[in-house]
Amino acid sequence: MRKLILTAAIASIGLSSTAFAADLPARAYTKAPAMMQAAYDWSGFYIGINGGGATGNVDWNEIGIGDEGSHNPSGATFGGQVGYRWQMASWVFGLEAQGNWADFRGSNISLQTGFENQTKVDAFGLFTGQIGYAWDRALFYVKGGAAVTDNRYNVYNNGFLQDNASEARWGAAVGAGFEYAIMPNLSLGFEYDHLFMGGNDVTFASATVDHIKQDVDLFTVRLNYKFGGPVMAGY
Repeated sequence: MRKLILTAAIASIGLSSTAFAADLPARAYTKAPAMMQAAYDWSGFYIGINGGGATGNVDWNEIGIGDEGSHNPSGATFGGQVGYRWQMASWVFGLEAQGNWADFRGSNISLQTGFENQTKVDAFGLFTGQIGYAWDRALFYVKGGAAVTDNRYNVYNNGFLQDNASEARWGAAVGAGFEYAIMPNLSLGFEYDHLFMGGNDVTFASATVDHIKQDVDLFTVRLNYKFGGPVMAGY
């Protein structure tokens, strides 16, 4: 009899536990937190190379004589740049120095002397500030600042050098570019710059003086390597 009573009690306890479990509310489903995606940050120092070409307009006017005509120097360029950028939200600000070897040359026959006037740009430099807007790995920017060109002027008579002069000329530069980060620290870009070099009085070896005006349109492909820089977290 005692054994029968004990068995009945155990069965009763089991049934009560099952009923209590059935009365418990179902566990609420908790959605897993959204994964954070790393957004590219353009902040940091960078160094790079560039290459491309240019065309321009140069006008010679001999003082006391008159207009000698104009020509359009063009050619290739190769060089490098170094800079630093700060990113705040999607806005990017930067400073950059660029130096290039160049071979921009052109000539025309003087309207006054009948000689060939030739202009050659051997090198140029740009010192600019940037303001840009970034969409993650893509960056569009505008820039402006100072420009300097290294110029040589030659006068030929039937193929023989008749006269020459050279100068370093300072002016202004404005431009725009697009850059895309193809790797975490490597970006590829395209840039256009216009150099406003103005007009200078240039004294030749023969002591003649020409007022020479110069403008340059520059097109380059750029490859930059960025050193470090934090990654911004976004959803």
